[in-house]
Amino acid sequence: MSADNFRGNAVFMEYLTGRGGPAGALDRMRRLLRTLPPLALSAALFATVSPAPGAEGIGQARGFAPRQLLVKFEGEQQGRVLELPAGAGVMQTARALRGSPGVVYAEPDYVASASAAEPEPYDPDDSGMLETAAESSVGAAGDWAFKQWNFLSPRSSSTSSLPISPGGIDAVGAWRNLIDFGRPGASGVVVAVLDSGVAYRSFGTRFRRSPDFGRNQFVTGYDFVGRDRFPLDEGGHGTHVAGTIAEKTGNGIGVTGLAYNAKLMPIRVLGASGEGFASNIAKGIRFAIAHDADVINMSFNFECGERVPLVDEALRAAYKHGIVTVASAGNLGADECVSAPATGPRVIGVSGTSEGGCLGNYALAGAGIDLVAPGGGEPQSRCPSVAARPIYQVTLRADTTNEFAIPANYTGTSMAAAHVSGAAAMVLAGGVINPTLPPERKVDMVRKQLRHTARDLGLPPTQQGAGLIDVGRATGTFPRFYPATG
Repeated sequence: MSADNFRGNAVFMEYLTGRGGPAGALDRMRRLLRTLPPLALSAALFATVSPAPGAEGIGQARGFAPRQLLVKFEGEQQGRVLELPAGAGVMQTARALRGSPGVVYAEPDYVASASAAEPEPYDPDDSGMLETAAESSVGAAGDWAFKQWNFLSPRSSSTSSLPISPGGIDAVGAWRNLIDFGRPGASGVVVAVLDSGVAYRSFGTRFRRSPDFGRNQFVTGYDFVGRDRFPLDEGGHGTHVAGTIAEKTGNGIGVTGLAYNAKLMPIRVLGASGEGFASNIAKGIRFAIAHDADVINMSFNFECGERVPLVDEALRAAYKHGIVTVASAGNLGADECVSAPATGPRVIGVSGTSEGGCLGNYALAGAGIDLVAPGGGEPQSRCPSVAARPIYQVTLRADTTNEFAIPANYTGTSMAAAHVSGAAAMVLAGGVINPTLPPERKVDMVRKQLRHTARDLGLPPTQQGAGLIDVGRATGTFPRFYPATG
């Protein structure tokens, strides 16, 4: 048990017994104990409070960790994880604590889920074989464009022979802008990927690094699920998300990523099934802060209406340190409303669009949506285009940790959020944000730059936010420094 957990449980015991606590603590203890079974409370409270190593998905019938609460007392800077006695009801105990003076909050350790929809493959004749993609890319430069409609420009150009795509975000224009500025591929920017891990290195015979990531492309990460320093992907979601952000280009393998020269910080907070605890997510955010990330991507959601103050505290700390935070808005069908962390403080909440430049049929509406970005998949029924291809990136084959493909079944706001994180990295590298701004102001200006240059789809702000991101415009605005006011 860590020293922090020991101190946290000692504080709780003092609060419950009245030692060192405010007047009336004994009465509050009695009220709380009436909601708990007559067990040895102190022994339970001094037990290990973190989820067991390898703890992952919780079934649909249980949306939070058993025997754990996230609690904050007055005078503390942040909340902590506390364990409850065996048999104690999590929701009952939380309600009892919330009604007690001196308790700022008491919430279950809720579970978040990855925000990717996985329909049947779009094209049954497309095997997704990585070897085929590698051979074709060696044979003809630019063959990535036949799969990655999302990176093409929506506008015709006399300087490009590439096709146009109504759902594209003009990555080509942004790449050109960053090359001209001397920061190709967002070199020098670090993006933390909080997810199911990333296939970022080979490890024994079970794990292999994705062949379309560079050997030196990663900075130190951590696995908060297995509690070790090897945040290796066991599901494929995190590797796919990381691929959109920064998969390599020009290497004759697979496809490409947006910020292809950015560094990636793999932080595993979701298990192989794509689920993870709020407590681990908060730790992951604070790890990214401590290790100097510039952008944090969170392609997952808590259920509609769930409060995650421990995560919100970590997000506020990220903002104070000048880190841009991006999160998926959630997918209709799996989610009922735009939810945390997309609704969290200073987070850029992202919904998804189709190849035809329309909202995906999974898109939710709500005040938490700031921008939309390519998520692929079927469009909403009123879309004039029926184009419905997914987002293609190299990732793990299903049920493996050492074989790779370019699958045709990744769609949703998970993929959309990854585009915005890559775009934020490119804006930071592109010279359009004054580097001398205070940390919080820098975050505000990145958000403003992405919104200011987004393409209006003619939809209400609750559906599109400011519109569909356009990284060509976002990295090419002149004067170079977007005005610090307005």
